[in-house]
Amino acid sequence: MKGLFKPKPKTPAELVRQTRDLLIYLDLHSSSSAPGKEAKREDKMAELSKLIRELKSILYGNSESEPVSEACAQLTQEFFRENTLRLLISCLPTLSLETRKDATQVVANLQRQQVHSRLIASDYLEANKDLMDTLISGYENPDLALHYGAMLRECIRHQTIARYVLESEHMKKFFDYIQLPNFDIASDASATFKELLTRHKSTVAEFLTKNYDWFFAEYNSKLLESENYITRRQAVKLLGDMLLDRANAGVMMRYVSSKDNLRILMNLLRESSKTIQLEAFHVFKLFAANQNKPPEIVSILVANRSKILRFFGNFKIDKEDDQFEADKAQVIKEIAALEPRE
Repeated sequence: MKGLFKPKPKTPAELVRQTRDLLIYLDLHSSSSAPGKEAKREDKMAELSKLIRELKSILYGNSESEPVSEACAQLTQEFFRENTLRLLISCLPTLSLETRKDATQVVANLQRQQVHSRLIASDYLEANKDLMDTLISGYENPDLALHYGAMLRECIRHQTIARYVLESEHMKKFFDYIQLPNFDIASDASATFKELLTRHKSTVAEFLTKNYDWFFAEYNSKLLESENYITRRQAVKLLGDMLLDRANAGVMMRYVSSKDNLRILMNLLRESSKTIQLEAFHVFKLFAANQNKPPEIVSILVANRSKILRFFGNFKIDKEDDQFEADKAQVIKEIAALEPRE
């Protein structure tokens, strides 16, 4: 008989509304220490954890069923209709580790959900850009950094949000976050930094053009000349990705016209790490290929010609790569043919 009176399953919209109500409750009672109230708060926390798990199950499906697009659309619409995302982000510190992970996955998935062919997460974030300030500052809190970092990377899938972050004062903080002593947090910040500088081509080109001086001054001194091997390796790889992107052609020409930049790249070529040498080569070849080399670049290359040619004569990589060999031959040819300029 019991089966006849099973409670009717809640709709996705109802689940979101209940989640929102509990988040509001927790937000208002975040520092309750009275014994009775503490027990009530624990019950609410347990209920909230269950609801967030259910939201995740609707969005991702489970072992028995795939996600249903209509249910996902209802959930998404209700989630962004009011301030559920803001509440979830501000209450994240009070949630258990497992619930934080579930909440992070829910937020990540919602950035990709379309309702009537629109990414409504983008519209919501556009009107609530200050949430990015909270997510970025999360890198300063070891307990929250990886959760907020994962949310942030999903939010910057939206071009307007990526532009906001690029143009904010926070951009300068990434040079420090990437060098945090906690390896996992530094790696996460590095992944976000890379995403910001490679995903939206036109926005990135605009940012680099407008902020060239301070950005590359920081990039060179804090990343390419860092004492940390992993920082240098990731930085020279990302530099190559940025400069070899057609959208950044103007920035690339400016970068390869600087003798200070050339000096840094020549030092990276001398590293003992084959990986760093190879990534540095991909940037160095742009200096060599530039047909309008400034006189000071030419004079550095001519002064070091015999060392450079000897280095490239012995420069090999582990696997056969016709493109690498062709690029290397071209660099050797360009440098051998250089004439000193006044």
